[in-house]
Amino acid sequence: MKTIIALTLATLIATPALAASDNGSSAPMNDNMSMAQDSGASVEVGGAPMYANRTIAENAPKASNLTTLVAAVKAAGLVETLGGPGPFTVFAPDNAAFEKLPAGTVETLVKPENKEMLTKILTYHVVPARATSQAAAQMIKDDGGKHTVTTVEGEPLTLAMSGDNITVTDAKGNVATVTQADVLQANGVVHIIDTVLMPAN
Repeated sequence: MKTIIALTLATLIATPALAASDNGSSAPMNDNMSMAQDSGASVEVGGAPMYANRTIAENAPKASNLTTLVAAVKAAGLVETLGGPGPFTVFAPDNAAFEKLPAGTVETLVKPENKEMLTKILTYHVVPARATSQAAAQMIKDDGGKHTVTTVEGEPLTLAMSGDNITVTDAKGNVATVTQADVLQANGVVHIIDTVLMPAN
């Protein structure tokens, strides 16, 4: 499997130092992947093409390995949000990630009475920026091996490296690995992960 490219969240989150160094512009992207997708070509997720000129809400439902996430997004009423202008970076748990949760967890979360908790969990997977994969490895290195980003939900995630792979650690100590990076979207970018992230509360 190809080396997983590092995520450039560090260049985009709302910290004064990074904002100053970025001068308000978006982070640099992997040039080959950027040009390929922007020219109308696509990468595949779950056997389906993901087009860079379509939104996260338009692309995600086509991926066979994201059906649980898509159902959860619908239950939380976030489809319109993820179809908006963004930009968003979504750490998208695949179906196998949801299957790792205790039995009955997903069924409980998608009930109407649990919409607030479901929304909290899902927005914990989103960073309010277009964050592609070129610079984070260096940022992680510069920060001594770990770099913290702030999610839409408000709580932090911690990025690190495990060999050639980016890992994302949540507030409870769960560690997700990015299994597919830089799925470019019209309103952001998606990175597929293998574990559902959980906020502290």
